[in-house]
Amino acid sequence: MSEFLGFAWELLAKVVYNVVAVVSSILNLLVFGWVEYFNIFMTYFTTFDLVGKIGAVILFAMLIAVPVLIVAILIHHYRINRRLHRDDTSNKALYREIGRLNKQVLDLMDEKNKLLALKVNAMGGTKQIPYVGASALADDHLPTVGNVVGAAAGAGAGEGATAAVVSGNASLALDGAGVKDAAAAMAKATVEAKTLAEEKEIAQANRFPKLSLVDLKYRDWESPVYDDAISLEDFVDSFRAFACSQMKLYYTPEIIRRFVAGMAASKLLILEGISGTGKTSLPYSFSRYLDNPATIVSVQPSFRDRTEVLGYFNEFSKRFNETEFLRAVYEAGLRQDPSMIVLDEMNLARVEYYFAEILSVLEMPSHDEWVLDLVPTQWAADPKGLHDGKLTIPDSLWFIGTANNDDSTFTITDKVYDRAIPIELNERADAFECEPHERVHVTADHLQYLFQKAKVEYVIDEELLQKMHKLDQYLQTRFKLAFGNRIIKQMYDFIPVYVACGGTELGGMDYIIARKVLKKFESMNVSFVRDEMKGLIEYIEKTFGEGGLPDSVMYLQRIQNFY
Repeated sequence: MSEFLGFAWELLAKVVYNVVAVVSSILNLLVFGWVEYFNIFMTYFTTFDLVGKIGAVILFAMLIAVPVLIVAILIHHYRINRRLHRDDTSNKALYREIGRLNKQVLDLMDEKNKLLALKVNAMGGTKQIPYVGASALADDHLPTVGNVVGAAAGAGAGEGATAAVVSGNASLALDGAGVKDAAAAMAKATVEAKTLAEEKEIAQANRFPKLSLVDLKYRDWESPVYDDAISLEDFVDSFRAFACSQMKLYYTPEIIRRFVAGMAASKLLILEGISGTGKTSLPYSFSRYLDNPATIVSVQPSFRDRTEVLGYFNEFSKRFNETEFLRAVYEAGLRQDPSMIVLDEMNLARVEYYFAEILSVLEMPSHDEWVLDLVPTQWAADPKGLHDGKLTIPDSLWFIGTANNDDSTFTITDKVYDRAIPIELNERADAFECEPHERVHVTADHLQYLFQKAKVEYVIDEELLQKMHKLDQYLQTRFKLAFGNRIIKQMYDFIPVYVACGGTELGGMDYIIARKVLKKFESMNVSFVRDEMKGLIEYIEKTFGEGGLPDSVMYLQRIQNFY
């Protein structure tokens, strides 16, 4: 036994010695041996030439990198193992929570089914419907009139004829009027159910669900009886009376003339002025007067491109993200009366960015070219108003923008102003009394006919045109500023309609010159404009007579005082 103990002691002592030697060697290699390594390095380093010194530094750096790398790897593996252990613990807790929530869901579904059975039983009848669990929610187990009401039967007796309506085992006594009401209610319910089913199918299977619902809305739509005998002056007066009597909104005849004449000159109108003067309410009340309420689109500062107003096709969901703006453009093409889209606070973002494509399309000379590309190809289920993935802007649609001029808005550029008719609303009209007036129904074609008729009946006086050309030449000579072909065309469209609405030729020309031509002075050199303004005012009064163009003179004086 003593020999065995001696053997075991010697063997284990040798093993322990070797383990200690290995640990000591590792510690000397990685920790304690660095003093000796550094002494050896310094001993030989002074004897080396330049190449030898560089090699010695590189070798010593490599020796330092080895233990550092080993330590980094050990720390990395430790962190990974610790994180995996923590994630495993979190996952177990998450699985337990999911199981608990699933159990709660099942309990709630069971409670819902019990409540459904109680509600059905509360309908009465001789045969109560027992709780049938989750099957009570299935279509083929829904209660019927027969198993709810039971087998009760009866026949009414009394004065007049009676009729019996039987469904399954149930018999309900109704008189003649009751039968008609029940039949009407059943027909209405059938139509509503069919419509809901179609809307559900459209929402699930169509990439343009909003536009397809518009198609469904107008499938059986009957247009009202339109008034094709109204004149422009009566049109203006009746709208003023309607706004006063029906909406308690008050406008001067001058503002309404400019608004209607602006519709004749451009598809884009910009209403400017201080807050609270009725910029948004004017187009809204006008559209209510036409019995076709305008769509109000609130412009956001984040608007950057066409997708903000027209939407875009989502490649992931295979659906087009439609906007209210797009829906309104599409719906306008299905109606005969004038339609309006109001861009509220349109200069909160840069108009020339998000509205650029529509501005360009409206400049096309032919209405056939007023086309917006939505998607590259046509699908079978696309709305009927789309052709090859393109949507045509209807001629019956006007875009009305409202704009405030303050620190929170962008300046509307000349590119936008040139294409639009600006209308300033800086004063509130006084309230007045009038007789109640109802809406009118006018087609957009008839409104365009009235515009063309005005151009024939109220041709601009040749002498007035000569004076306008003289002013044009003066502006070109002194200010390098011209009317431009677009402004000339708008003037020829605006003035006759303005006169037909009750205005004067000179008043219409005065307004266009002030708002379309002289407005460009705001972007010119300050000192140059200030020095030349007095001479321009004198030339206008000399050419058109003193007080001939009051708006233009007042506008120039305002710019002069501002500078």
